[in-house]
Formats: sequence, structure tokens, C-alpha cells
Amino acid sequence: MARKIGSRYTAHQILGRGSAGTVWLGEGPEGPVAIKLLREDLAADQELVGRFVQERTALLSLDHARVVGVRDLVVDGNDLALVMDLVRGTDLRTRLDRERRMPPDAAVAVVADIAEGLAAAHAAGIVHRDVKPENVLLDMQGELGPGGSHPALLTDFGIAKLIDTPRRTRATKIIGTPDYLAPEVIEGLPARAAVDIYALATVLYELLAGFTPFGGGHPGAILRRHVTETVVPLPGIPDELWQLLIQCLAKAPASRLRASELAARLRELEPMLTGLPPLDVDEPETEQAPDEPEARADTPEDPPERPRRGAVSLIPGSAPKDSNRDTHTSMRVPAPDELAGGARGTARAPRAHGSPRPGSARNRHSARRRRITFSVAGLVLVAAVGGGVWAAASSGDSGSNEAPPADSNNSAPAQP
Repeated sequence: MARKIGSRYTAHQILGRGSAGTVWLGEGPEGPVAIKLLREDLAADQELVGRFVQERTALLSLDHARVVGVRDLVVDGNDLALVMDLVRGTDLRTRLDRERRMPPDAAVAVVADIAEGLAAAHAAGIVHRDVKPENVLLDMQGELGPGGSHPALLTDFGIAKLIDTPRRTRATKIIGTPDYLAPEVIEGLPARAAVDIYALATVLYELLAGFTPFGGGHPGAILRRHVTETVVPLPGIPDELWQLLIQCLAKAPASRLRASELAARLRELEPMLTGLPPLDVDEPETEQAPDEPEARADTPEDPPERPRRGAVSLIPGSAPKDSNRDTHTSMRVPAPDELAGGARGTARAPRAHGSPRPGSARNRHSARRRRITFSVAGLVLVAAVGGGVWAAASSGDSGSNEAPPADSNNSAPAQP
């Protein structure tokens, strides 16, 4: 079913859905376009519409090969829409859902593309504020890069800033996707360019590992980890890449690289990563909920794996929607004592592939076998040492006329 968007565009079919609106395949005076039609409640907010119009010039002026260009802004009755370049491909989340993780050279190539796009945006004074795999599009018609990676483009510029208006969110609220939120945003500080670097480094970690460094569990627990915990190394990651990654995941915004620096460093690392296979690690366990029963110790096999953290479904019916990854989730800023409470100092350590999950029946059985083995070995050692001492004492006293000392267990009690 076709619908008119303003006087110049026609929307033909839905390409995907998000929490801020619906993306349509459309047609304009210059050919096919993608039209992001925002939700009706957003379009009905006159203050928000006015704010959007003010951002129009900046959004239209952002022209870079690694950014999905905004061609037009339509405000027509109840319709508020962004008209964007049409990218023939899929999003990075869809690829992650299919492959779980990427080879290091491909992951670095994708993130370097996005860093170059962010460098252009930051130079123009635009902060994205919601960098994540759902907002990275892969151009399937572009030339393949390292590891068979497709050219990556960043989309949805301005949406987070648009939603985060004084009327819609108070100072006690934060806007963003929990897995990718920088610590300073969680603590209520303004979102500067460094928040995009932190989010992009989180995306790089996820492309390499198959999970985010601080994700999993309740959104409040995720926010706390961002502020209080340190990221642990990934087994098998080259040291040069790891050092770059943790620098961009620094808690202090000033310690992170600028987007242009990150892009340049990643391009330098690409040759040394050629041919490396994807990392072989398993996702760490999330914190056990208080009401979740512990697995029985006598369970012969591991309990079923918990489902992996889901993603926002871009195609209706393709996958359940997970609020942890929802776009522009509005959450209360945690108090300092809430952020400090329950932190363990380090993030959950990834497990080497095939190792038992902490707390699982397999893990407990392994520990029990180790205890039994150690106990038996200890008894054998004690018996061997005791026998050796007795033999040495017997041989040393063989020429003596003195009787050996009586066994304490068989000796008579001392007479008074």
C-alpha cells in the first residue's frame, strides 16, 4: 500500500521498524529513497517538531561516504519524516545474529568505516549519541574490504538528540541503549563526541567477542557495570588491538581517542590482522536473579543454555524485541550508592570455548572430581611418607638391642 509523504515522496513498503518510527522504501523526484516516518506521538509534539526543523540544516549538510545522507525533512500534518539515501543491504545487527562474531580484520574494517563517518560528523558539531549495530548499514553492492567486509555506513543521526528534549525527558532521565552508554551519560553529564567513541569501541568488542563487555541482565546492572567495572581481556586478541580497544573504553572521556585518530589507528592494524580466525570464546554468565533456582548438583548434564541477549527486530516477526537493546530507552539516572552497590570491580570474564559455565552442574561435578582426586592423592602421599619414615627408623635401629617404641595406640595407660 502506497502513501504520500509530503508533496514530493511516496512510501511503498515497510523495510523495518524501530522504537522511534518506521522505515519505508520510497520514491522521490531523484529516484528511490528510504523514508523514516517518526511515530505519531513524536510528530504531534510541536516543540519536538520545531527542534527537528532547527537541526535540518546540520543534518542536510552532513555529506560523507560513511554516513547515510539525509536528503530532506518532511513536516506535513501528522507526518514527520526523514528522507535518506537508500542503502542496498542489511544492518550490522542482522549479520551478528547470523554469524555471532566476525574475524578481526573484518570487524576492524567495519569499525574504521564508522569512525571515519563519526570524524566528519564531529567536525561538523554533530554527536550521534546512539552508535550500535542496529544503526550501522552494510552496503552489499559496495566493494568488499578486509575479511570480506562490506562498506559500512552510519545512520539515524539526530534521532537521539531529537527525542531527548526538555519536555520529554527531565534531568533525572537518560536516553540511549544500555549496552552502549558511556559512563558520563549514565552519571548525568552532557553527551559530547567522546560518547560516540565509547559506543563504537563497545561495538568493536561485540563484533570480536559476540557479546558486549558490560551487557546482560537487568538494565540497571548494565548501567552500574559501565560506571564501576573494568573490561577484562578477550582470549586470543592481538595486544595492539586490545590496547586500542581499552583506551577507547576508558571511563574518563578525555582519555579516549578522537574519531579521526581511532580510524587511522584501525587502518594501520588491518594488515597484521589478515587471515586471523574469529575469537573462540563463550559468552560469560549474567548475574543470577534472586528468584532463579540454582541448578541441582546431581544434574547429569548442563542445564539448557540461557537464550542469548536479543536484538531489536528490524523485520516484523523475525525476532522478539528486547528492551535492553531498544532505541532511545528512557531510564532514571542511578544514584551514586546504586551505582556502587554490588559491583565486583571487574567485568564478567569470558570463558574459553568449551569450558564449563560457572555455577553449572558440569562445573560443580568438575570441582568435586578435583577435590576427590586431591584427597586420594593426599592420602597416598601421607601413607608413602609414613612408610618411608618407619622403614628408615627400622633400618637405623637394626643393630640396637633397644626395643622399638611402643605403638601409642596399643600402650597401656600411665600408672599414677
